[in-house]
Amino acid sequence: MDMKEETRILRDYYLFTLPQVSVFAGAVLGVLFVLHLPILLSLGVFSLLYGVLLLIIHAIVYPQFHPNVLYRVGFLGSVTMVVIGLYLLYLAI
Repeated sequence: MDMKEETRILRDYYLFTLPQVSVFAGAVLGVLFVLHLPILLSLGVFSLLYGVLLLIIHAIVYPQFHPNVLYRVGFLGSVTMVVIGLYLLYLAI
């Protein structure tokens, strides 16, 4: 199965950028746990931060990749992370 060139470029971009975002968001989550904040609050902040950082990545590549299916699935996942984060923060407060 031959993958389109555009999809391969987007996949490679995600492979190089998403690990840094994941490590940063995970480090923030670790700090929140060390500070002994409530679990829902910590997970809400993590999910919201991770989702916003992913949305920033998607905003950067939007002009080139917005019709791509991989882009749309990733964008939907990012929006879902933000919504889940807001919901968890609402439950925690």
